[in-house]
Amino acid sequence: MIHGIHHTAISTPDLERAVAFYRDLFGAEVVSEFEWPVGADFADAILGLKGTSARVTMLKLGNAMIEIFQYLTPEPRAGDPNRPVCDHGITHLCLDVTDVNAEYERLVAAGMTFHCPPQDLGASWATYGRDPDGNVIELQEIVDPSSPTYLALP
Repeated sequence: MIHGIHHTAISTPDLERAVAFYRDLFGAEVVSEFEWPVGADFADAILGLKGTSARVTMLKLGNAMIEIFQYLTPEPRAGDPNRPVCDHGITHLCLDVTDVNAEYERLVAAGMTFHCPPQDLGASWATYGRDPDGNVIELQEIVDPSSPTYLALP
């Protein structure tokens, strides 16, 4: 039986920078840190790769977790920090916020880049921004929790 989403995982070339971004700007709490060396057969099996090693930090943010990996081996290919959200793959991580305009202003002042200011979508207000690696983060403020499209979390 599937219970729901536990975490999303992000790969980064700079673990400290990524953790600082989610911890300091979004208030995520570091709940665990671990690593594995080359030769960890369990990791290679799960990942479908050979010769893996990595450093990992698990962060708790509200009702979910964000797991951040810095792979040491094999050498990762660089991501495109401007990858269009229409390309295949995970398109964004959405965070529910109160007062999306205030959060937008706070994050812009902290150096986060956004595609645009928050937009009125009727049942919600939303905008997309990017973390230091170019991963897209949606800030969403639900203004009509009864809308079937934007059901608010408990």
